[in-house]
Amino acid sequence: MRAAGEVRTLANEVSTRGTTTGRFGRGTEVEPQYAPEARSDHLPPMEYRDMPEPLPLRKVLGPSVILAGVGVGSGEYILWPYISANAGIGFLYLAVVGVTIQYFLNMEIERYTLATGETAIAGFARSWKPWGILFVIFAVVPNIWPGWGTAGATTFTYLVGGSPTTIAIIVLLAIGVALTTSPVVYKALERAEFFKVGLTIVFLAIAIVAGIKASAWGHLGANAQRLGTLPTSDVAIATLLAGLVFAGAGGANNLVQSNWIREKGFGMGAYIPKVESPLTGEPEPQPSTGSMVRQDEENIARFRGWFRVANKEQLVSFWAICVASITVFSVLAYSTVYGKNISDDADFAFIKGEGEVLKDVVGPWFGTFFWIFGTLSLVLVALGVVDYVSRLSADVLKTLHLRDNERWSESKLYMAIVWTMCLLGCAILLSGFDQPLVLLVLSACLNGIVMFIYSILLIRLNRRGLPPAIRVTGLRLGVLMFAVAFYGFFAGWYVITQVGELS
Repeated sequence: MRAAGEVRTLANEVSTRGTTTGRFGRGTEVEPQYAPEARSDHLPPMEYRDMPEPLPLRKVLGPSVILAGVGVGSGEYILWPYISANAGIGFLYLAVVGVTIQYFLNMEIERYTLATGETAIAGFARSWKPWGILFVIFAVVPNIWPGWGTAGATTFTYLVGGSPTTIAIIVLLAIGVALTTSPVVYKALERAEFFKVGLTIVFLAIAIVAGIKASAWGHLGANAQRLGTLPTSDVAIATLLAGLVFAGAGGANNLVQSNWIREKGFGMGAYIPKVESPLTGEPEPQPSTGSMVRQDEENIARFRGWFRVANKEQLVSFWAICVASITVFSVLAYSTVYGKNISDDADFAFIKGEGEVLKDVVGPWFGTFFWIFGTLSLVLVALGVVDYVSRLSADVLKTLHLRDNERWSESKLYMAIVWTMCLLGCAILLSGFDQPLVLLVLSACLNGIVMFIYSILLIRLNRRGLPPAIRVTGLRLGVLMFAVAFYGFFAGWYVITQVGELS
């Protein structure tokens, strides 16, 4: 088996006019055939091509690690521990439900990209072009506020003092430099998030051994009678919705799984050029739209092989890490601060108070380690958020609106959006708007509405936009329908609550 980069190189040798070579065929010239399911109202027709052979799990780990690295942040570190400290740990089943729904959503996002090499958003835009710009807005508006960078800076001040605003500005500038000077952006991001996930595993192991009382695990099982109930008497609906959305990644972040798996060379993504730094990378080839996996027995078998390995990668790298993180952080909070009412809100007074209690209950070193982890974790979430918003936006703008513009490559657009995000974040902080948890909860609630919208679109895309042999069916289709109801219910509840408060 060859590595993903080698697959991409081989795939790029295949003629776009239907010539097959090497491992993809025997060098025969054929007339191009186009997939009738892929609408060409706003993008070029989608030609059938051969799919690369699937790779083993060890060679494709990465995209879901990034998603988990970006996901293990405010939900795992702040929101669910706060809910557990105030309402008990019997409601953690909601977090597991949230992560599990996101697992299935992510796999349906990946299904389309595995089969076509295109992002799910490009697929949405094939039927209605404005979806592209709308999802740029859906990504930018909830995330333009530098909540994660400010959050990481705030926990850092618990360790060394100083101004959170000044530290957050330094963090944002460092993120801009890191994302725009790496020759291949994806590789730099992957290394950073692998480090974060490794640090998370270390912290969880230490917390289980040193910080959690054995009785707390017993209470976790004893609270099973709370299944099906909601902690609304102890937790505000905005906080609950934020916890459900941020149980995992959340919002438009999940959609960027399309971009990350094709950067890694999954499936038909092997034909798509990588995003490289215009400062240090190689000259970027012209972007291409997708190509549909050829509908013959051999290629459909390859697609199913890729889908199996992608499911495994998502299960072990995203679902397992997110569920373990939420559970351990929440049980830790329940074991040490339940009933102490150290904060009335899921804010940084809660994080500071929990750290102080952990110093008293476990030892000074553990409270300090808790804040160190929070600082590094939240800063790396900020790194991932800036990357995914910029990656999504650059791809949409180049694919749908600037295809023939030679001046603006996708890499240049990416760099411009990264620095726009970072500099606007600095301006917001300097204006005095620097309350991280207000921004994080607002971001989560907006992202919940976004998830309701794209859950509906994914059903349509993976039913009508793909050939019958590879469409979503059965259990997975049922989960998508449940996701529509799940996010629609909580997002609608939040909107109704807010309107009621204003009247």
